[in-house]
Amino acid sequence: MRSAAATPPGHTGFSYGYIIVIAGLLISIAMWGSRQSFAVFFGPLLDEFGWHRGPTSAAFSLTWIGTGILAIFVGRLNDRFGPRVIMTVAGCFVGLGCILISTLDSMWQLFLYYGVINIGMSASLIPIMSTVARWFVRQRALMSGIVLAGTGVALMVVVPISNLLVANYGWRMSYAIVGGATLVIMIISSQFLRRDPQQLGQRPRGHDAAGTPHAGAPVSGLTATQALRTGQLPLLAAVYFCTYFLFYVIIAHAVLYATGNNVPLAQAVTVLSVVGVTGIAGRVLMGMLADRSGYQRTMVSSGVLVLAAFALLLISPSIWMMYAFAALFGFGHGGLGTMESPMTAHIFGMRSHGTILGMVFAVDTLGGALGPILAGFVFDEMQSYTLVIQLCVLVAAVNLVAILFLRPVQQPPQHPARRMRR
Repeated sequence: MRSAAATPPGHTGFSYGYIIVIAGLLISIAMWGSRQSFAVFFGPLLDEFGWHRGPTSAAFSLTWIGTGILAIFVGRLNDRFGPRVIMTVAGCFVGLGCILISTLDSMWQLFLYYGVINIGMSASLIPIMSTVARWFVRQRALMSGIVLAGTGVALMVVVPISNLLVANYGWRMSYAIVGGATLVIMIISSQFLRRDPQQLGQRPRGHDAAGTPHAGAPVSGLTATQALRTGQLPLLAAVYFCTYFLFYVIIAHAVLYATGNNVPLAQAVTVLSVVGVTGIAGRVLMGMLADRSGYQRTMVSSGVLVLAAFALLLISPSIWMMYAFAALFGFGHGGLGTMESPMTAHIFGMRSHGTILGMVFAVDTLGGALGPILAGFVFDEMQSYTLVIQLCVLVAAVNLVAILFLRPVQQPPQHPARRMRR
């Protein structure tokens, strides 16, 4: 057993946690880039196969549900075994899924191959965020935001690159290129991951020598079973159901919404790029604000921005209003997305963080699945996105109200012998 004296305080010297953050950022860019590029491939798929938007959106959406269900089990595995092996396997699934999509000839294959991608994504998201939470206390929200900024980088860089690839090489070759790059980046980056600071004789950053955390969440906490008995777990899950319902409506339909309002395709893709750029700013700046001013206050501010963004689209579908929407939505969603892992730790502690985060993620994937498919079928029925935007305003308002009721759960006392066994 390592003596206390052999373990240096986590706030002195170089923390390997920063390497974890860099690796997590690279994985996040590759993983989200492969998924969010669907907005670029959506149109070519419809043109080549003559499919309707509703069923095609369903392929994008329904396989996302399996991602959430698997995330619960992946969270448990990460709590026990760590992220390196899990993330290596995940990279293989995500990359292979994209490569397989380049060969598809029928709708059932689209469902199957997106299922392969989402198995990889379910094995990716929870280990990254739970591992970052274990390495940082004082800067937990900021570092989570930096890793999740990969979502914005993907929108800003990977999606436009995918659009250029499609224009020059066709959608099949482009999907194969995206898949190959994703596989290589995720596998290499995964080799730098370590489950927690104790493996390298360090302490979490922001954890003093006496073992007292400086920020929101204590090292102890609730088990997954205890968390299920609280009202806060379903409330937090509802917040992220709404958050990702809105996000994936935009990811799947923003380009089609813009082109349907006479915006050129190249300009329509830049709307997603604006969401990406402001999303990066929102994740980093809101992460800094959360560490200094409180998690709930940051989430409320973010929720207000998201609600205001959708309200703008009700005023006018002009390109400039779309850019204003993209800026507000990207920044607000960035703040909300950043807070999912830190807020889970803040409310329930770190004892079963990966498992509880997996439960929250399982519900938010239901929102992410329902949003695009519902928007697709509404458009097919109404031949307009007006009702979809009105629905999004309602969901954003419900989300903001739910955020106001989030509270930390009182941590139960732990028996010393139980801590020794763990």
